[in-house]
Amino acid sequence: QVQLVESGGGLVQAGGSLRLSCAASGGSFSSYAMGWFRQAPGKEREFVGTISWGGNTYYADSVKGRFTISRDNAKNTVYLQMNSLKPEDTAVYYCAANKWGARSSRGEEYDYWGSGTQVTVSS
Repeated sequence: QVQLVESGGGLVQAGGSLRLSCAASGGSFSSYAMGWFRQAPGKEREFVGTISWGGNTYYADSVKGRFTISRDNAKNTVYLQMNSLKPEDTAVYYCAANKWGARSSRGEEYDYWGSGTQVTVSS
């Protein structure tokens, strides 16, 4: 059974930075595409970005140029570096894995999910 555990969330002032981590266990991490999503209170889950098994990325327009996804296959970990944070980035952030290695912006195409980590950006 694949498990994903996010960490690194917290409270930060607008303009600040955070780095989220997602540690995977129990599967073939290096072959998975990984995605980051977020959900703010009262809103639907939103795609943030994704990275292929080979390291190719793409991002939602709302975070492009500010957020960067990377992965360390030796550590079974994917990262989300968030810079120039804005109050509207406040949400619970989730990582997800697609076991077929397919990048997607659609949450329903991911097979495994973490439980999330809270990010709060104060103005």
